[in-house]
Amino acid sequence: MFKLYYSPNNASLAPHFLLHHLKADYELLLVDRKSNSQKSADYLRLNPTGRIPTLVINEQPIFESPAICTYICELHPKSGLMPSIGNPLRPLFFQWLAFLNNTLQAELMIRYYPHRHTNDETNIPSIIAAQDDRIADALSIINDQLKHNDYLVGDSLTACDYFLFMLAGWSLPVKKSPLAYNHLAMYLKRLCKNSTIQFVCDFEGIDITEFESYS
Repeated sequence: MFKLYYSPNNASLAPHFLLHHLKADYELLLVDRKSNSQKSADYLRLNPTGRIPTLVINEQPIFESPAICTYICELHPKSGLMPSIGNPLRPLFFQWLAFLNNTLQAELMIRYYPHRHTNDETNIPSIIAAQDDRIADALSIINDQLKHNDYLVGDSLTACDYFLFMLAGWSLPVKKSPLAYNHLAMYLKRLCKNSTIQFVCDFEGIDITEFESYS
């Protein structure tokens, strides 16, 4: 059984999507961020970064959402959630997963936690404005990729799409949201019909109506 330490609409969302999609045998363990449970001694023994998520399988804890997603996919090679070894799309899968994590998610984290990146609070509005531009650049690249593909990696749903849906939700409040990009917005609207996204978002209390109502 998988044990996923999660918090609603946190970086645990993508692994949660995958586990539900696979109908895996898993248990969700809520990490109470209000009480800072992710910094508790018990949690830090599993995940020394003090961040969410953590996956435990066979008593082996794993942290970092992309690593967790990749590992889940590797354990289910016939699922199609990650192209198989030798498939020319496989390196593109890793490319886009890395881009989502290292570029889009990284820029979002600076945007939402600007105080971590300055010792002068007067700089915070400038940091947020700059990050909105950088996030827009990343979303534009993704939008261009979706001009000729039904999904981020070719024409089949992969873990990258679940990861992108998570980040797209986080991107809604930025100056130029995902809905400002036609191909990306239509893609997200289609993903809202995915039964796993519907179930998990309902379970975690995530409102997806903005994506569903795009026209």
